[in-house]
Amino acid sequence: MVRKVAVEKKFKHHSLIDKVYKRLNLYIAFEKVKANKGVCGTDGESLEGFEAELDTNIEEIHRLLYEDKYTPGTVKRVYIPKPNGGERPLGIPTVRDRIVQQALLNRIGKIFEAKFKDCSYGFRPNRSPLQAVQKVEEYIKAGNQWVVEVDIEKYFDTVNQEKLIDFVAEEIADGRVLRLIRSFLSSGVMEEGEIEKPTTGTPQGGVISPLLANIYLHPYDEAMAGNGYKTVRYADDVMIMCRTKEEAEQALRETKRIIEGELGLKLNAEKTRIRHKSQSFEFLGYAFGYGYSDYKLPRGKAIEKFKDRIRQLTRRQQPKSMLQIIGELNPVIRGWRNYFKYGMSKKIFWELDCWIENRLRAYEVKRWGLKTHLKMPHRIFEAMGLVTLNETFYPNQPNLLLAKGQQYRKAVCGKTARTV
Repeated sequence: MVRKVAVEKKFKHHSLIDKVYKRLNLYIAFEKVKANKGVCGTDGESLEGFEAELDTNIEEIHRLLYEDKYTPGTVKRVYIPKPNGGERPLGIPTVRDRIVQQALLNRIGKIFEAKFKDCSYGFRPNRSPLQAVQKVEEYIKAGNQWVVEVDIEKYFDTVNQEKLIDFVAEEIADGRVLRLIRSFLSSGVMEEGEIEKPTTGTPQGGVISPLLANIYLHPYDEAMAGNGYKTVRYADDVMIMCRTKEEAEQALRETKRIIEGELGLKLNAEKTRIRHKSQSFEFLGYAFGYGYSDYKLPRGKAIEKFKDRIRQLTRRQQPKSMLQIIGELNPVIRGWRNYFKYGMSKKIFWELDCWIENRLRAYEVKRWGLKTHLKMPHRIFEAMGLVTLNETFYPNQPNLLLAKGQQYRKAVCGKTARTV
């Protein structure tokens, strides 16, 4: 009788680095990085500058990776405003580092995607924040009346890098790939000319950082799914939907045990709480409320962020035509409408449409030299091709804009028509 030799049940992926530095993969990675645009890193090299010598630069990256000599540059740290008034640090890698990270992502992303749980929606292919919002609504309608809101404090800054590498190593046995990932984690951050070497966290802004963030929280997803909890997670924002208050309390205890005990992270005490569905709660830009009058609509901070963006695009001190302004506004308005149209947003949309129209009217009046913007007809900007939140009433026809614009200038201003 032949004895069966015991084999390791866990299959790991070996010899991946040659697929990472493959020239075709590097070219594909560059195209994806180019599509995402972005600014220069600490080395000052732009996407345009890199593309000007594309073949030479790709060949150099290939050689360095092949010889195991690739060294990431430092990450440039910038700060972006947060809705609550604070600032969020954002790391900007060099163009070359973004390409190498994308090449890594192209090869290892599918490996981890196969094991991720359905409760995870953040930064995954064919998944979106809107799907996470709809899943929360689905759970509530199914009778899960208690909501556990979970927020991890400074998540991207406090990830344990050694634990993260261990989690990656559960699927990947290629030492060179692991060293390459570790080199990106420890590459250093430049701020005001000084370089800092963080020992924890993954820099927000890196191409591969979202995947690493999901890898780190996968054990939490796995444990909660194994215990039967209805969890919806988008990056570090987590909602657990429960039928009873006792179940919600148990879910919160289990969450604290895993997040703080096993993963070494910290829950935000102010934002982590248990609520009944009759109390208002927020998730990914939406405000939910259930009771005498159920609602799901854009939360106040989402509206203010949208208005700030519109203010920036319609500021009066800029030498742009109305066609240019409308061309820049339309993608912003269309994207916001497509995300929030699934809520009870009709009234908010109407108010914002009027507000946007007034902003444009004030901008155009300044260019015309009128004393009051009330002389400008209602809905003229929709005739100019402006996309509205409550859908457009006129076709997007620039020729109609020119005709109506010239007509109104002559009638109202008594001035010679000029290019809008």
